[in-house]
Amino acid sequence: MAQLVYLIPLFPLIGFLINGIFWRKMPKNIGGIIGSLTVLASFAISLGIFFEVKSDSFQGPIVVNLFEFINSGKLVIPFAFQVDALSSLFLLIITGVGFLIHVYSTAYMHEDEGMVKYFAYLNLFVFSMLLLVLGANYLIMFIGWEGVGLCSYLLIGFWYKNRDYTNAAKKAFVMNRIGDLGFLVGMLLILFNYGTLTYQEFFGQLGSSQVAVSNNMYNWIAICLFIGATGKSAQIPLFTWLPDAMAGPTPVSALIHAATMVTAGIYMIARSGALYNLAPMALNIVAIIGTATALLSASIAIKQYDIKKVLAYSTVSQLGFMFIALGVGAYTTAVFHVMTHAFFKALLFLGSGSVIHAMGGEQDIRKMGGLGKHMRVTQITFLIGCLAISGIPGLSGFFSKDEILAAAYAHNPLLYYCGLFGAMMTAFYMFRLYFLTFHGSFRGTEDQHHHLHESPAAMTIPLMVLAILSIVGGYIGLPAVISEHHALMAFLKPTVTNFDPRELAHNTEWMLMGLSTGAAVIMIIFAFVRTKSPNFTPNTGLAKVLENKWYVDELYDAVIVRPLNGLAKLLDRFAERMGIDGFVNGVGKSVRWTSDRVRLVQSGQVGSYIFVMVIGMALLFILGFFWIS
Repeated sequence: MAQLVYLIPLFPLIGFLINGIFWRKMPKNIGGIIGSLTVLASFAISLGIFFEVKSDSFQGPIVVNLFEFINSGKLVIPFAFQVDALSSLFLLIITGVGFLIHVYSTAYMHEDEGMVKYFAYLNLFVFSMLLLVLGANYLIMFIGWEGVGLCSYLLIGFWYKNRDYTNAAKKAFVMNRIGDLGFLVGMLLILFNYGTLTYQEFFGQLGSSQVAVSNNMYNWIAICLFIGATGKSAQIPLFTWLPDAMAGPTPVSALIHAATMVTAGIYMIARSGALYNLAPMALNIVAIIGTATALLSASIAIKQYDIKKVLAYSTVSQLGFMFIALGVGAYTTAVFHVMTHAFFKALLFLGSGSVIHAMGGEQDIRKMGGLGKHMRVTQITFLIGCLAISGIPGLSGFFSKDEILAAAYAHNPLLYYCGLFGAMMTAFYMFRLYFLTFHGSFRGTEDQHHHLHESPAAMTIPLMVLAILSIVGGYIGLPAVISEHHALMAFLKPTVTNFDPRELAHNTEWMLMGLSTGAAVIMIIFAFVRTKSPNFTPNTGLAKVLENKWYVDELYDAVIVRPLNGLAKLLDRFAERMGIDGFVNGVGKSVRWTSDRVRLVQSGQVGSYIFVMVIGMALLFILGFFWIS
């Protein structure tokens, strides 16, 4: 089955080509069916490969070479896919959640005139993400990495007639390119020092006495790769693009923010665990940046009123938790949270899309309220998502978040308390969102209230599937105090090895679990009390700072954007127009001026021509006479 791995990205690529070429003539429902079925076919093969990898007979990893991509001297880089535990798990997440989002999109986008083109972009996005996780070397990963960046630009700015949406798309593209430069430099350092970009060859040489590489070089390579991860996975300072990415259709938000693009950085670091194990300074930087991002974005989410913006900052915060896990060397824990987050965050985004669909495009939660009476399925599934992300026992988010906090406590208690504070804010802002949206009285217009209705089955069925996964998805990673067998860790062990694993005493782990659960429950109650009689008076003080996102965008605009624009204007005026253009235009003007003077010699009088000819002959005779002598 592993030899058929090339079909997994091939099917979405075929779907992209069909929908992309014929999007103007193809019926919208046909485009949706083609887009969805191609991802379903990829999911079916991914499922077969997953069970093959999971079987005792699997001898991996298996590398499937398709053709030689680069062959120049000693440098040989094949276009190859690697099948192992880590890639097979991500294949399931990408194609499984991706298929549900495709199905949901058939109903959500059915009235949009560009629906077929939209599905072409979705298919291309899935193809690029599959390429990223399947690549057997960093170059193939980088191709997929750039592909998802391109597709995010196309999808975020899908409604391109709105100037704000196109600006958001450009912002995402530019900020991702900044991070990609770091990734590219890291790849060049690997190539220069090890002569290869293939995972197995590179990891096999790490720590070897045959390759003279200093410990500082390990850290520099790891830091460069992490810079790439900060762009894709929206960490400080390259995180401001992700909330603005809400400009795209809601299913796009679910696809980008749940299971695919933003988890690329986590996948890359988990895949490079052997390198990061030798780079403790880089790991500390990852943990610090992850902690700061988790706290900063969670604080911003507390005072947002756009339903999608709250979920966007929630995504940034949850990604910060994943980087905390990576920073303490708990790579499998980070991957565990990637999986559970894919379930409950896709559920929450699609649930918000259902709400926006019912509200006729309205996204301001101050104009909602009492929607649970009209949208029972959406309300219940959304509640499950809120409970899961808040870390309530029994749901998937509890197990993965508890594991992150436990790993942080074992590494450094300060990281734990910062993570706990972030988890408390998560419970508060998610249930603030839930109560303001589904409870109380309706605060919108009479026309909106009249049109409130539950979404069609194509939208509610994916919600129910994701709700079930949000409940049961965490049971593959039971903590040691409940079960000695951690199924996910055992599955990933051949591929991902945690750095410096530290086990906590059972009573300590029970205490940490009780503390985080109690804190989450208290914050849920606090959110209920605060939203029982909502007061939407203008914010002041710290609340205003949080509503304005700590003025980070304004800071970037003042410190980076405006100075660069000013420099560009100076260069345009003096270097471009007066310098380059002045020189080029000056050459043209001088030639024209000279030709204007020279053409005066052509007077049209035969006598003048004879006179000049005689003078010329005389000069030639004189020159010849003196030359010979």
